[in-house]
Amino acid sequence: MLGKIIAFIMAILALFSSLSQAISPEEPSLMEEPVTNYTYVFVHGLSGWGSYDIQNTVVPYWGMLGGDLMKYLNKQGFHCYSASVDPIGSAWDRACELYAQLSGTRVDYGKEHSERCGHDRYGKDYSRIRLIKEWDEENKINLLGHSFGGATVRLLAELMANGSAAERAATGEDTSPLFTGGKADWIYSITTLAAPHNGTSSLTIDAKQTTSTAETPKQYVEGMMTQVIPVATRDPMPDKDISDYAQHDLSVDGALALNETISTVPGIYYFSYACYCCVQNEDGTYSPVEKDMESLFHRSSDLMGAFLGKTEGGYELDESWWMNDGLVNTISARYPFDAPHTDFDEDDIRPGVWNVFPDLYGDHMYLQGELMKTKDIKPFYVDQLNLINGIH
Repeated sequence: MLGKIIAFIMAILALFSSLSQAISPEEPSLMEEPVTNYTYVFVHGLSGWGSYDIQNTVVPYWGMLGGDLMKYLNKQGFHCYSASVDPIGSAWDRACELYAQLSGTRVDYGKEHSERCGHDRYGKDYSRIRLIKEWDEENKINLLGHSFGGATVRLLAELMANGSAAERAATGEDTSPLFTGGKADWIYSITTLAAPHNGTSSLTIDAKQTTSTAETPKQYVEGMMTQVIPVATRDPMPDKDISDYAQHDLSVDGALALNETISTVPGIYYFSYACYCCVQNEDGTYSPVEKDMESLFHRSSDLMGAFLGKTEGGYELDESWWMNDGLVNTISARYPFDAPHTDFDEDDIRPGVWNVFPDLYGDHMYLQGELMKTKDIKPFYVDQLNLINGIH
């Protein structure tokens, strides 16, 4: 299901290759005296793309058919960039690639990780094509992650703060600075947007529906990759372990396991937005609001809105998982289970705790700008960035 939806999205985007990216000039909206104005880095979700990808010049991931959000926000006085990480890779691989783009270095996936997962230790060199000019404790960044981009930025923050004991043990003095830790203060804030912090039941439903043709988890994941790979920008590595792909970390079991390795860093401000675009029925189940939800999400939303069952790892998916945005369960997008959290209060914004905004009405692509139901999301991001700049 998830793979078919992604393939359909990419097929639709191909129809808009002549789309103009012109944006009408507007008066700057940056607050007059911001407390900070650190750089903003936006990270896409599964099968997404960013500024390093050619498809971004056709249809920008951030803004979609409504226009390039990065260009708009930069015109308003913010400093915004969109990263390009592996569209189908694990949160670990994506975090390593994001670090290399931000630091202007060659991607180092880590000796221990790469040997265990069956792929090369080193990747692309960004020393000549660095995404941003400066990044350190004085030149902090704000990270925003949509969908699987949420896990990506959370893991990057964890590694910057605490590093990786396994990688330090495996490489000693040859350890990448990403895995040495001690750089928590290089990140000012994290904002997640419709991110499946605790996984999505869509994958559990897919797995149960494909039992007849996929008798093992390995066969199921390989089947999902067959659907996603043709529209992704990177081919799978033949010897790479299936646990090192996004589908593993997006599953409920995989996401919960990932959460056990990611802490909420005390000095970082965390914000989250969950979405929903469904209505509760008389029997308690949920159905998509078809007039407001992209049609490609209707089927998955309907199934997620009534699914009861257990994951392969034994986690029970009950009625609390029924509300959804078409691809991600609303409960999963609010905050990582067991992480410190509080309802957002503009008079009490605290670091080291998830400041959770009220659920937003919109489907999974709402915060991208939608696809066929183009929405103007520019005011939303101007408000969010102004809020972050104004934290005292």
